[in-house]
Amino acid sequence: MTNAELLVWSDSFVTGVAEIDEQHRILVNTLNEANSKLTDTSSIELLEQITRDLLSYALYHFETEEDLMQNYDYVGEKSDESGTHLEQHRAFSAKVVAVRDGLKSGSRISRDDLLSFLNGWLVNHILNTDKKLGAFISAKRGAA
Repeated sequence: MTNAELLVWSDSFVTGVAEIDEQHRILVNTLNEANSKLTDTSSIELLEQITRDLLSYALYHFETEEDLMQNYDYVGEKSDESGTHLEQHRAFSAKVVAVRDGLKSGSRISRDDLLSFLNGWLVNHILNTDKKLGAFISAKRGAA
């Protein structure tokens, strides 16, 4: 992945829920910033900082989505979708924690592997999982 392969925000990422969309924009910008800062020879300290900052913001974002799921009874009305959604959040967090643990023990992850995982996960999660949540919340808000 080169700097030319930055994620570009597009309307296809819009979920229709302002607070989720704003946080997704921040995540896209954070990943693009990581893309520009990281090289194959980046220090482990820089990798640790980037993964720490990303995990911290991702956890905050997941909490926002999960609060919305509770508030709009997504869990009750769409238990299969919400279960998958929550599993994806946990799996992402576990993978980033595993990368961080590896870095602490001196095991490097390549720039390309890290960015490929992060960008691929975010795009897939927004397009296939968050869009369903967004449509559900938008319908609930529209009916209110």
